[in-house]
Amino acid sequence: MATPTLTIDLDAIAANWRSLDRLSAPDVQTAAVVKADGYGLGVDRVARGPCPGGARRFFVAYAEEGAAVRQALGPGPQIAVLSGHMAGDTEMIHDLDLTPMLNSLEQITRHLEALPGHAFGVQLDTGMNRLGVEMLEWQAIAPILIEAGPELLMSHLACADEPDHDQNLAQLETFHQMTDGTGLPRSLSATGGILIGPKFHFDLTRPGVGLYGGRPFDTGTRVVTLSLPVIQTREVAAGETVGYGGSWTAETVSQIATVAGGYADGLLRLLSNRGAVLWDGDIPCPVVGRVSMDLITVDVTHLAEVPRSLDILGAHQSVDELADAAGTIGYEILTSLGHRYLRRYQERGA
Repeated sequence: MATPTLTIDLDAIAANWRSLDRLSAPDVQTAAVVKADGYGLGVDRVARGPCPGGARRFFVAYAEEGAAVRQALGPGPQIAVLSGHMAGDTEMIHDLDLTPMLNSLEQITRHLEALPGHAFGVQLDTGMNRLGVEMLEWQAIAPILIEAGPELLMSHLACADEPDHDQNLAQLETFHQMTDGTGLPRSLSATGGILIGPKFHFDLTRPGVGLYGGRPFDTGTRVVTLSLPVIQTREVAAGETVGYGGSWTAETVSQIATVAGGYADGLLRLLSNRGAVLWDGDIPCPVVGRVSMDLITVDVTHLAEVPRSLDILGAHQSVDELADAAGTIGYEILTSLGHRYLRRYQERGA
C-alpha cells in the first residue's frame, strides 16, 4: 500500500482532556477547543473524545464548524463560536443552538436584534488586539449588555506559552478591570493559561492544542503517528545529487529511500535539508534533498534492511519537534495534515 497512514489515538485525546481538567482549579469547568476540524484530526471523531470525562462546552472558530460539531455531538452540549455572530449566520446559530462570542458593537447589535433571548457570550480585548470589544466600548455598553445575560465573558492571552512574559499579568489585570463585579462567568485561559496557574483560570478554561499533545503541555500524551510507506530505494554514487535543484549531494555511496508524502500532505517544503528525520523504530533517518509535492527522499544507508515504512510523527518525533525542524510551530504541522492519508482512529474497545 502506497498510502501514508495517519493514526489518531482518541483515548490519548480523552486522557489529555482529563489531565488538563485536573490542572484547572477544582471549581472551574473545562471546555474543549475543536476548531479547524479538530485541529486537523477530524472533528466528527475528535469532538466526542472529551465527552466521557465530562466536557459539555466546545469552542469552534466559525458557525459552519459549529454545525459539524453539533452533528457529531447532537443536542445538549454548548457550542461556542469564537468569530461571533457574522452576517448570514443568524439562521444557523438559531437552528443549531450555537452560542456566538460577540466581538464588536456591530455583532452585539446584530445578535440582540435578530435573536432576542438567544444565548451569547462576549469576547473582550485585553491587549492582544485581535478580536473582542475594547475597554472604552465595553465601559459604554456593559450596563445594558449585562442585563441581557451573557453566558460568558472571555478574553485570550497573547503570550501564555511564555509564563514569565509581562503581558500575561497585564492582560490579567485588564480582564479584572473589565469584568470584576459583573457576576458573570468568565474565561481567560486556553492550554497555556491553565499551566500558568489558578489565578488565570476563573470559571472556565478552554484547552485546545494541549488536547492533541502539543506544546506547551509537554507532559501530555502524544496523539498522532504518521507512517510514510517506502515506494522505491536506489543506490546513489558519491557525487550524485538527489531531488529538485540537486540540493543534496552524496558524499559516499548512499542508499536513498523515496517515501509517499509531501507538502501536499502538510509536510512542509521547509523541512528540506534542515536536519529533519524520519524514524525506523528507534533509528533516525535524515531527510535529504527537497521535500516535493508527493515525495520525500530519506537516507537509509545505515539501516540493516529497508523497512516498508518510516514514521515522521510518532513516539520519537512529536508535531512540535517536527515543527522545530521546519522553523514553525506544532499548530501549523498539526492543522496542515492533509486528507490524502489513510486515517485510523484508535480507541479502547474499537
